Amino acid sequence: MKTLLIIDVQNDFMPGGSLSVAGGDKIVPIINGIQHKFDLVVATQDWHPKDHVSFASNHEGKSAFDEIELQGKPQTLWPDHCVQDTEGAQFHPDLKTQKCEAIFRKGTDKYMDSYSAFYDNQHLKSTGLAGYLKEKGVSQLFLCGLAADICVYYSIYDAFKEGFACFFIEDASQALDPEAFKDIKEKMVNLGIQMITSEGI
Repeated sequence: MKTLLIIDVQNDFMPGGSLSVAGGDKIVPIINGIQHKFDLVVATQDWHPKDHVSFASNHEGKSAFDEIELQGKPQTLWPDHCVQDTEGAQFHPDLKTQKCEAIFRKGTDKYMDSYSAFYDNQHLKSTGLAGYLKEKGVSQLFLCGLAADICVYYSIYDAFKEGFACFFIEDASQALDPEAFKDIKEKMVNLGIQMITSEGI
């Protein structure tokens, strides 16, 4: 089964949002235009409590994009974003979600950050997405969304490790840090992730 996984196309990641990705809004019509090509469409939402450990505002004397150690691993501190039940956490208003059979929320535990659609960053807690996709008989997984260098990349990495054939849709994704993404893209290619555009689906 050919499946599209749409990662975090939410207001706070759009231009003008609290953690904006340049050109984030440009991918919305592309994602809308490819959904009909898939047997199954699934989406994710960052869905943080307001006291989430990854927010710089919850660490005295720290600023956004500072780095701390969390459970023995480096943790970037972010501006408050995608707080549960806020406008910033909602999908972009133009994103078509009628074809989405399921929406998986991540980052709900205030003590854990969760970039991947599959697991928290410590790999202690599963979202249940891998089991859901396997039960549906998914073999090919096409990923897109925001941000390409963070949540999309971590999701692709975990999807690959779970045994799915993974495709990254380049023009339906945008990176927070385009320079850093050059190295990440090389890592994906080396893993065997296939790079495609929306035209090539």
